[in-house]
Amino acid sequence: MNSGGGLLCVIVCAAGPAGEVGRLVAAALADGWTVQVVATPAAVDFIDVEALEGQTGRPVRSRYRKPGEPRSPRADAIVVAPATYNTVNKFALGIADIYALGLLAEAPGLGIPVLVLPYVNTALAGRAPFRRSVERLRAEGIRVVFEPHEPGAATEFPWHLALDVR
Repeated sequence: MNSGGGLLCVIVCAAGPAGEVGRLVAAALADGWTVQVVATPAAVDFIDVEALEGQTGRPVRSRYRKPGEPRSPRADAIVVAPATYNTVNKFALGIADIYALGLLAEAPGLGIPVLVLPYVNTALAGRAPFRRSVERLRAEGIRVVFEPHEPGAATEFPWHLALDVR
């Protein structure tokens, strides 16, 4: 685990382990990070927004800010966990149709380190579009770390890998 000391943006997607993202937040806080949780709109139903806001002392963001609302500070690092098949593919293509993907689209150009921990099964991980997306992200210096699971299998998500972001 790398030592924190800056702002870590944790982007959480709508996948099975999302409800446990508080484990990652706790580890990041203990490691010295200030944590900003950003949830995809679909992930909001998977997480306990109130608990995460209490844990971080910051609002969970899931949409672009409205005019007049304050800007969020720039992250020093970003972790996407769990990342879905959809998010990985959109990130690789530069699609920024939601707030979380907008942050990811800018990160490489701003020099912000990004670690992506997909939660995908072997059926999805074996698809050519996903394999190409992982290759594209890695070619841009994005760390993508994952072990696909069998479809329908319950597996332990590797939260412990998330803080090796720098």
